[in-house]
Amino acid sequence: MAVPLMQAVRVGRYVVKQHLTGRKRYPLVLMLEPLFRCNLACAGCGKIDYPAQILNQRLSLQECLDADTEAGAPVIAIAGGEPLLHKEMPQIVKGLIGRKKYVYLCTNGLLLEKKLDDYEPSPFFSWDVHLDGDQVMHDSSVCQDGVYDRAVAAIRLAKSRGFRVSINCTVFDGAVPERLAAFFDEVMALGVDGIMTAPGYAYERAPDQEHFLNRQKTKQLFRDVFRLGKGKKWRFTQSPLFLNFLAGNENYHCTPWGKPLRTVFGWQRPCYLLGEGYAKTFKELMDDTAWEQYGTGAYEKCADCMVHSGYESTAVMDAVARPWHIAKVALFGPETEKPMVPEISLANQRPAEYGYEEQVQQQMERISTGAKPARGPRVRVNGRPAANTVSEAADAAD
Repeated sequence: MAVPLMQAVRVGRYVVKQHLTGRKRYPLVLMLEPLFRCNLACAGCGKIDYPAQILNQRLSLQECLDADTEAGAPVIAIAGGEPLLHKEMPQIVKGLIGRKKYVYLCTNGLLLEKKLDDYEPSPFFSWDVHLDGDQVMHDSSVCQDGVYDRAVAAIRLAKSRGFRVSINCTVFDGAVPERLAAFFDEVMALGVDGIMTAPGYAYERAPDQEHFLNRQKTKQLFRDVFRLGKGKKWRFTQSPLFLNFLAGNENYHCTPWGKPLRTVFGWQRPCYLLGEGYAKTFKELMDDTAWEQYGTGAYEKCADCMVHSGYESTAVMDAVARPWHIAKVALFGPETEKPMVPEISLANQRPAEYGYEEQVQQQMERISTGAKPARGPRVRVNGRPAANTVSEAADAAD
Protein backbone atom coordinates (compact mmCIF):
# COMPACT_ATOMS: atom_id res chain seq x y z
CA MET A 1 0.00 0.00 0.00
CA ALA A 2 1.16 3.57 -0.70
CA VAL A 3 0.81 4.71 2.93
CA PRO A 4 2.52 2.43 5.48
CA LEU A 5 0.10 0.58 7.74
CA MET A 6 1.48 2.10 10.94
CA GLN A 7 1.13 5.60 9.53
CA ALA A 8 -2.47 4.91 8.49
CA VAL A 9 -3.24 3.56 11.97
CA ARG A 10 -1.66 6.49 13.78
CA VAL A 11 -3.35 9.09 11.60
CA GLY A 12 -6.67 7.27 11.86
CA ARG A 13 -6.35 7.15 15.63
CA TYR A 14 -5.63 10.86 15.69
CA VAL A 15 -8.72 11.66 13.57
CA VAL A 16 -10.98 9.45 15.69
CA LYS A 17 -9.70 11.15 18.84
CA GLN A 18 -10.57 14.58 17.43
CA HIS A 19 -14.08 13.37 16.64
CA LEU A 20 -14.58 11.81 20.06
CA THR A 21 -13.46 14.98 21.82
CA GLY A 22 -15.85 17.05 19.70
CA ARG A 23 -13.13 19.20 18.15
CA LYS A 24 -14.75 20.97 15.19
CA ARG A 25 -11.62 22.09 13.35
CA TYR A 26 -8.25 20.42 13.51
CA PRO A 27 -5.20 20.02 11.25
CA LEU A 28 -4.45 16.76 9.53
CA VAL A 29 -1.23 17.84 7.77
CA LEU A 30 0.99 20.77 8.70
CA MET A 31 2.27 22.46 5.57
CA LEU A 32 5.65 24.09 6.13
CA GLU A 33 7.17 26.52 3.64
CA PRO A 34 10.50 27.51 5.21
CA LEU A 35 11.39 29.60 2.14
CA PHE A 36 9.88 30.82 -1.12
CA ARG A 37 13.07 30.75 -3.20
CA CYS A 38 13.32 28.05 -5.86
CA ASN A 39 15.80 26.91 -8.50
CA LEU A 40 13.01 26.64 -11.10
CA ALA A 41 10.42 29.10 -12.41
CA CYS A 42 7.43 26.96 -13.36
CA ALA A 43 4.70 28.54 -15.47
CA GLY A 44 1.92 27.42 -13.14
CA CYS A 45 3.57 28.50 -9.87
CA GLY A 46 2.41 31.49 -7.86
CA LYS A 47 4.89 31.04 -5.01
CA ILE A 48 8.05 32.72 -6.28
CA ASP A 49 6.79 36.12 -7.44
CA TYR A 50 8.35 38.12 -4.59
CA PRO A 51 11.16 40.70 -4.30
CA ALA A 52 14.63 39.32 -3.58
CA GLN A 53 14.52 40.53 0.04
CA ILE A 54 11.54 38.25 0.70
CA LEU A 55 12.96 35.35 -1.29
CA ASN A 56 16.05 35.54 0.93
CA GLN A 57 14.00 34.97 4.10
CA ARG A 58 14.04 31.62 5.89
CA LEU A 59 12.17 29.97 8.73
CA SER A 60 14.76 28.73 11.21
CA LEU A 61 14.98 25.25 12.69
CA GLN A 62 13.45 26.62 15.87
CA GLU A 63 10.55 28.24 14.06
CA CYS A 64 9.75 25.03 12.18
CA LEU A 65 9.70 23.04 15.41
CA ASP A 66 7.58 25.71 17.05
CA ALA A 67 5.10 25.50 14.18
CA ASP A 68 4.78 21.78 14.83
CA THR A 69 4.26 22.45 18.53
CA GLU A 70 1.47 24.89 17.74
CA ALA A 71 -0.37 22.77 15.18
CA GLY A 72 0.20 19.26 16.53
CA ALA A 73 -0.68 17.53 13.24
CA PRO A 74 0.53 13.92 12.77
CA VAL A 75 1.86 14.55 9.23
CA ILE A 76 4.13 17.36 8.01
CA ALA A 77 4.72 18.28 4.38
CA ILE A 78 7.71 20.55 3.80
CA ALA A 79 7.34 22.51 0.57
CA GLY A 80 8.46 25.81 -0.89
CA GLY A 81 10.14 27.10 -3.02
CA GLU A 82 12.72 24.36 -3.06
CA PRO A 83 13.31 23.12 0.52
CA LEU A 84 16.72 21.63 -0.30
CA LEU A 85 18.05 25.18 -0.74
CA HIS A 86 17.63 25.61 3.04
CA LYS A 87 20.89 24.88 4.87
CA GLU A 88 19.12 23.74 8.04
CA MET A 89 16.80 21.33 6.26
CA PRO A 90 18.54 18.13 7.46
CA GLN A 91 18.23 19.35 11.06
CA ILE A 92 14.59 20.35 10.52
CA VAL A 93 13.71 16.91 9.17
CA LYS A 94 15.63 15.12 11.91
CA GLY A 95 13.96 17.21 14.60
CA LEU A 96 10.46 16.49 13.30
CA ILE A 97 11.15 12.78 12.84
CA GLY A 98 12.45 12.73 16.41
CA ARG A 99 8.93 13.74 17.46
CA LYS A 100 7.58 10.77 15.46
CA LYS A 101 5.94 12.98 12.88
CA TYR A 102 5.50 11.63 9.35
CA VAL A 103 7.53 13.97 7.16
CA TYR A 104 7.18 14.38 3.40
CA LEU A 105 10.00 16.49 1.97
CA CYS A 106 8.89 17.97 -1.35
CA THR A 107 11.54 18.62 -3.99
CA ASN A 108 11.87 19.12 -7.72
CA GLY A 109 14.76 16.64 -7.60
CA LEU A 110 17.50 18.86 -8.99
CA LEU A 111 19.47 18.87 -5.72
CA LEU A 112 18.39 15.48 -4.42
CA GLU A 113 21.43 13.48 -5.50
CA LYS A 114 23.77 16.10 -4.04
CA LYS A 115 21.91 16.31 -0.72
CA LEU A 116 20.93 12.65 -0.27
CA ASP A 117 23.78 11.83 2.14
CA ASP A 118 22.42 14.45 4.57
CA TYR A 119 19.36 12.27 5.27
CA GLU A 120 18.70 8.76 6.55
CA PRO A 121 15.90 6.35 5.63
CA SER A 122 13.16 6.20 8.25
CA PRO A 123 9.59 4.86 8.47
CA PHE A 124 8.67 8.46 9.35
CA PHE A 125 10.28 10.01 6.26
CA SER A 126 9.52 10.13 2.54
CA TRP A 127 10.83 12.11 -0.39
CA ASP A 128 8.04 13.68 -2.46
CA VAL A 129 9.39 14.41 -5.94
CA HIS A 130 7.59 16.76 -8.32
CA LEU A 131 6.78 15.10 -11.66
CA ASP A 132 3.96 16.57 -13.77
CA GLY A 133 3.83 13.72 -16.27
CA ASP A 134 6.27 12.14 -18.70
CA GLN A 135 9.47 13.76 -19.94
CA VAL A 136 7.86 16.12 -22.44
CA MET A 137 4.93 17.00 -20.16
CA HIS A 138 7.08 17.65 -17.10
CA ASP A 139 9.86 19.61 -18.78
CA SER A 140 7.21 21.79 -20.41
CA SER A 141 5.50 22.32 -17.05
CA VAL A 142 8.70 23.41 -15.30
CA CYS A 143 9.92 25.42 -18.31
CA GLN A 144 13.32 23.75 -18.44
CA ASP A 145 14.65 20.83 -20.46
CA GLY A 146 16.33 17.91 -18.71
CA VAL A 147 14.58 18.27 -15.34
CA TYR A 148 12.57 15.07 -15.77
CA ASP A 149 15.64 12.94 -16.42
CA ARG A 150 17.47 14.37 -13.40
CA ALA A 151 14.44 13.84 -11.16
CA VAL A 152 14.05 10.22 -12.32
CA ALA A 153 17.76 9.54 -11.75
CA ALA A 154 17.43 10.98 -8.24
CA ILE A 155 14.39 8.80 -7.54
CA ARG A 156 16.29 5.68 -8.58
CA LEU A 157 19.24 6.63 -6.37
CA ALA A 158 17.01 7.37 -3.36
CA LYS A 159 15.20 4.05 -3.77
CA SER A 160 18.53 2.21 -4.01
CA ARG A 161 19.52 3.79 -0.68
CA GLY A 162 16.39 2.51 1.05
CA PHE A 163 14.29 5.69 1.11
CA ARG A 164 10.55 5.87 0.61
CA VAL A 165 9.79 8.01 -2.45
CA SER A 166 6.47 9.29 -3.73
CA ILE A 167 5.75 11.62 -6.64
CA ASN A 168 3.60 14.72 -6.76
CA CYS A 169 1.82 15.10 -10.11
CA THR A 170 -0.08 18.31 -10.84
CA VAL A 171 -2.41 18.10 -13.83
CA PHE A 172 -3.27 20.96 -16.18
CA ASP A 173 -5.73 21.59 -19.00
CA GLY A 174 -4.77 19.79 -22.18
CA ALA A 175 -3.67 16.61 -20.38
CA VAL A 176 -4.52 13.50 -22.41
CA PRO A 177 -6.01 10.66 -20.31
CA GLU A 178 -4.14 7.90 -22.16
CA ARG A 179 -0.84 9.72 -21.75
CA LEU A 180 -1.40 10.42 -18.05
CA ALA A 181 -2.38 6.79 -17.46
CA ALA A 182 0.79 5.66 -19.26
CA PHE A 183 2.80 7.98 -17.00
CA PHE A 184 1.26 6.40 -13.90
CA ASP A 185 2.29 3.00 -15.30
CA GLU A 186 5.77 4.37 -15.84
CA VAL A 187 6.30 5.65 -12.31
CA MET A 188 4.92 2.44 -10.83
CA ALA A 189 7.50 0.54 -12.87
CA LEU A 190 10.10 2.98 -11.58
CA GLY A 191 9.35 1.71 -8.09
CA VAL A 192 7.89 4.77 -6.42
CA ASP A 193 5.92 4.05 -3.28
CA GLY A 194 2.96 6.22 -4.19
CA ILE A 195 1.44 8.92 -6.37
CA MET A 196 -0.14 12.15 -5.19
CA THR A 197 -2.13 13.87 -7.90
CA ALA A 198 -4.49 16.81 -8.22
CA PRO A 199 -5.45 19.55 -10.69
CA GLY A 200 -3.37 22.71 -10.58
CA TYR A 201 -4.73 25.64 -8.60
CA ALA A 202 -5.15 28.88 -10.56
CA TYR A 203 -2.69 31.08 -8.69
CA GLU A 204 -3.47 34.67 -9.59
CA ARG A 205 0.26 35.46 -9.93
CA ALA A 206 1.12 32.41 -12.07
CA PRO A 207 2.71 33.37 -15.42
CA ASP A 208 0.50 30.89 -17.33
CA GLN A 209 -3.21 31.49 -16.70
CA GLU A 210 -4.49 29.59 -19.74
CA HIS A 211 -3.96 25.99 -18.68
CA PHE A 212 -5.74 25.61 -15.34
CA LEU A 213 -8.59 23.10 -15.31
CA ASN A 214 -12.13 24.01 -14.33
CA ARG A 215 -14.05 21.60 -12.12
CA GLN A 216 -16.00 19.90 -14.91
CA LYS A 217 -12.87 19.28 -16.97
CA THR A 218 -11.09 17.99 -13.86
CA LYS A 219 -13.81 15.44 -13.14
CA GLN A 220 -13.99 14.17 -16.70
CA LEU A 221 -10.20 13.92 -17.02
CA PHE A 222 -9.80 11.89 -13.84
CA ARG A 223 -12.78 9.69 -14.71
CA ASP A 224 -11.14 8.85 -18.01
CA VAL A 225 -7.78 8.20 -16.33
CA PHE A 226 -9.22 6.00 -13.59
CA ARG A 227 -11.21 4.04 -16.17
CA LEU A 228 -7.96 3.27 -17.96
CA GLY A 229 -6.37 2.31 -14.64
CA LYS A 230 -8.90 -0.33 -13.64
CA GLY A 231 -7.01 -3.41 -12.47
CA LYS A 232 -3.58 -1.79 -12.70
CA LYS A 233 -3.10 -1.36 -8.95
CA TRP A 234 -1.71 2.15 -9.06
CA ARG A 235 -0.68 3.19 -5.55
CA PHE A 236 -1.86 6.62 -4.41
CA THR A 237 -0.82 8.39 -1.20
CA GLN A 238 -4.31 9.90 -1.01
CA SER A 239 -7.60 8.73 0.39
CA PRO A 240 -9.67 6.64 -2.06
CA LEU A 241 -12.53 9.03 -1.31
CA PHE A 242 -10.48 12.01 -2.50
CA LEU A 243 -9.84 10.17 -5.76
CA ASN A 244 -13.56 9.44 -5.94
CA PHE A 245 -14.13 13.17 -5.46
CA LEU A 246 -11.78 14.00 -8.35
CA ALA A 247 -13.88 11.69 -10.54
CA GLY A 248 -17.06 13.63 -9.72
CA ASN A 249 -18.61 11.20 -7.25
CA GLU A 250 -18.48 13.12 -3.96
CA ASN A 251 -20.17 16.44 -3.22
CA TYR A 252 -17.46 17.64 -0.83
CA HIS A 253 -16.89 21.11 0.53
CA CYS A 254 -13.43 22.41 1.29
CA THR A 255 -11.79 21.90 4.69
CA PRO A 256 -9.08 24.61 4.48
CA TRP A 257 -8.00 24.26 8.11
CA GLY A 258 -7.10 20.60 7.50
CA LYS A 259 -3.74 21.55 5.97
CA PRO A 260 -2.65 24.86 7.55
CA LEU A 261 0.39 26.60 6.14
CA ARG A 262 3.24 28.26 8.03
CA THR A 263 5.47 30.51 5.93
CA VAL A 264 8.02 33.25 6.57
CA PHE A 265 5.01 35.62 6.69
CA GLY A 266 3.19 33.72 9.44
CA TRP A 267 0.16 31.39 9.29
CA GLN A 268 -1.44 31.89 5.88
CA ARG A 269 -5.17 32.58 5.64
CA PRO A 270 -7.23 30.69 4.67
CA CYS A 271 -5.23 27.81 3.18
CA TYR A 272 -2.05 26.56 1.56
CA LEU A 273 -3.08 27.83 -1.87
CA LEU A 274 -4.85 31.09 -1.16
CA GLY A 275 -3.00 33.92 0.62
CA GLU A 276 -5.59 36.35 1.99
CA GLY A 277 -3.59 37.55 4.97
CA TYR A 278 -1.59 36.03 7.80
CA ALA A 279 -2.12 35.17 11.46
CA LYS A 280 0.66 35.51 14.02
CA THR A 281 -0.14 32.22 15.74
CA PHE A 282 -1.86 28.96 14.88
CA LYS A 283 -4.54 29.64 17.49
CA GLU A 284 -5.28 33.00 15.90
CA LEU A 285 -5.52 31.31 12.49
CA MET A 286 -8.03 28.76 13.75
CA ASP A 287 -10.09 31.06 15.96
CA ASP A 288 -10.18 34.32 14.00
CA THR A 289 -10.38 33.26 10.34
CA ALA A 290 -13.77 33.77 8.69
CA TRP A 291 -13.82 30.24 7.27
CA GLU A 292 -17.39 30.54 5.97
CA GLN A 293 -16.24 33.17 3.46
CA TYR A 294 -14.08 30.69 1.55
CA GLY A 295 -14.56 27.60 -0.58
CA THR A 296 -16.27 26.74 -3.84
CA GLY A 297 -19.63 28.49 -3.94
CA ALA A 298 -18.54 31.07 -1.37
CA TYR A 299 -15.59 32.85 -2.99
CA GLU A 300 -14.69 33.50 -6.62
CA LYS A 301 -11.04 32.49 -6.23
CA CYS A 302 -12.16 29.07 -4.98
CA ALA A 303 -14.60 28.39 -7.82
CA ASP A 304 -12.58 25.75 -9.70
CA CYS A 305 -10.45 24.38 -6.87
CA MET A 306 -10.41 20.60 -6.33
CA VAL A 307 -6.94 20.40 -4.80
CA HIS A 308 -5.89 17.94 -2.09
CA SER A 309 -4.86 20.72 0.31
CA GLY A 310 -8.52 21.64 0.67
CA TYR A 311 -10.37 18.41 0.02
CA GLU A 312 -8.14 15.57 1.21
CA SER A 313 -8.99 16.33 4.84
CA THR A 314 -12.70 16.36 3.98
CA ALA A 315 -12.30 12.91 2.45
CA VAL A 316 -10.45 11.57 5.50
CA MET A 317 -13.13 12.88 7.84
CA ASP A 318 -15.81 11.31 5.63
CA ALA A 319 -13.96 7.99 5.84
CA VAL A 320 -14.28 8.08 9.63
CA ALA A 321 -17.99 8.86 9.36
CA ARG A 322 -18.64 6.26 6.62
CA PRO A 323 -16.09 3.44 6.90
CA TRP A 324 -18.21 1.15 4.74
CA HIS A 325 -18.11 3.72 1.93
CA ILE A 326 -14.33 4.05 1.84
CA ALA A 327 -14.03 0.26 1.99
CA LYS A 328 -16.16 -0.06 -1.12
CA VAL A 329 -14.26 2.63 -3.05
CA ALA A 330 -10.90 1.23 -1.96
CA LEU A 331 -11.95 -2.22 -3.20
CA PHE A 332 -13.52 -1.28 -6.53
CA GLY A 333 -11.89 2.07 -7.30
CA PRO A 334 -13.55 5.37 -8.20
CA GLU A 335 -16.84 5.21 -10.07
CA THR A 336 -16.33 5.99 -13.76
CA GLU A 337 -19.70 5.23 -15.40
CA LYS A 338 -22.60 6.50 -13.30
CA PRO A 339 -23.75 10.16 -13.46
CA MET A 340 -21.62 12.64 -11.56
CA VAL A 341 -22.98 14.35 -8.46
CA PRO A 342 -24.44 17.85 -9.02
CA GLU A 343 -21.93 20.71 -9.06
CA ILE A 344 -21.88 23.33 -6.30
CA SER A 345 -23.71 26.50 -7.31
CA LEU A 346 -21.59 29.62 -7.81
CA ALA A 347 -24.59 31.95 -7.79
CA ASN A 348 -23.88 33.42 -4.36
CA GLN A 349 -20.08 33.51 -4.36
CA ARG A 350 -18.49 36.80 -3.34
CA PRO A 351 -16.16 38.51 -5.80
CA ALA A 352 -12.40 38.07 -5.58
CA GLU A 353 -10.34 40.49 -3.54
CA TYR A 354 -6.70 41.25 -4.29
CA GLY A 355 -4.19 42.16 -1.61
CA TYR A 356 -0.86 40.90 -2.95
CA GLU A 357 0.82 44.30 -3.25
CA GLU A 358 -0.30 45.32 0.24
CA GLN A 359 1.04 42.09 1.75
CA VAL A 360 4.38 42.50 -0.01
CA GLN A 361 4.64 46.10 1.20
CA GLN A 362 3.96 45.04 4.79
CA GLN A 363 6.64 42.36 4.66
CA MET A 364 9.17 44.69 3.04
CA GLU A 365 8.55 47.24 5.79
CA ARG A 366 9.03 44.56 8.44
CA ILE A 367 12.30 43.45 6.85
CA SER A 368 13.60 47.01 6.49
CA THR A 369 12.87 47.86 10.14
CA GLY A 370 14.18 44.55 11.47
CA ALA A 371 10.85 43.85 13.19
CA LYS A 372 10.52 40.32 14.52
CA PRO A 373 7.31 38.40 13.74
CA ALA A 374 5.40 36.96 16.67
CA ARG A 375 6.28 33.42 17.71
CA GLY A 376 4.26 30.55 19.07
CA PRO A 377 5.37 28.25 21.90
CA ARG A 378 9.14 27.81 22.20
CA VAL A 379 10.93 24.48 22.38
CA ARG A 380 14.56 23.61 22.88
CA VAL A 381 16.74 21.77 20.37
CA ASN A 382 19.45 19.47 21.73
CA GLY A 383 19.18 21.19 25.09
CA ARG A 384 19.62 24.72 23.81
CA PRO A 385 17.57 27.31 21.88
CA ALA A 386 18.01 27.30 18.10
CA ALA A 387 17.88 30.35 15.81
CA ASN A 388 14.89 32.42 16.89
CA THR A 389 13.76 34.40 13.90
CA VAL A 390 13.44 34.39 10.17
CA SER A 391 16.15 37.03 9.88
CA GLU A 392 18.62 35.00 11.97
CA ALA A 393 18.00 31.98 9.76
CA ALA A 394 18.45 34.08 6.62
CA ASP A 395 21.85 35.24 7.87
CA ALA A 396 22.96 31.61 8.06
CA ALA A 397 21.36 30.55 4.76
CA ASP A 398 22.73 30.78 1.26
